[in-house]
Amino acid sequence: MTADVRAADVRTADVRTADVSAAVAGLIVWLETGAAPEDVFAPDCFVDLSLPHWRLQADTREDLFRIRRESHPFPGRVRVERVDHTDGGFVIAFEERWEDGQAWYCREQIRADVVDGRITEVAVYCTGDWDEAVQARHADEVPLLRA
Repeated sequence: MTADVRAADVRTADVRTADVSAAVAGLIVWLETGAAPEDVFAPDCFVDLSLPHWRLQADTREDLFRIRRESHPFPGRVRVERVDHTDGGFVIAFEERWEDGQAWYCREQIRADVVDGRITEVAVYCTGDWDEAVQARHADEVPLLRA
């Protein structure tokens, strides 16, 4: 392997890392605001959303946005626990908190594929939405070792 090839590999990796970082940042902004970003998701983005007792899929960016609007239309806060880069994109673990007459909470994990700077596929795993009563019961019954 020559020095030129190694330098080309490093440049490719740097671009890909930048693409993934931009995709993660755009995803978080979308989750917090609900504003549909045209430049974060590919037009034919596929989503596979798994909830505790349901599963939804869509194969366009517009349908992905529709699912989010219909099931979780409220702006809120995202606390990222972890982001891991993968060969094809990233995995992000996070929690969301929002207000809708009371304080709500959920934990999620998303595996996303990124091509040419856009998210092309996402698999979302969500705990489901916890209202204040569930959060209080959980806090009373389960001592967490880590937040």
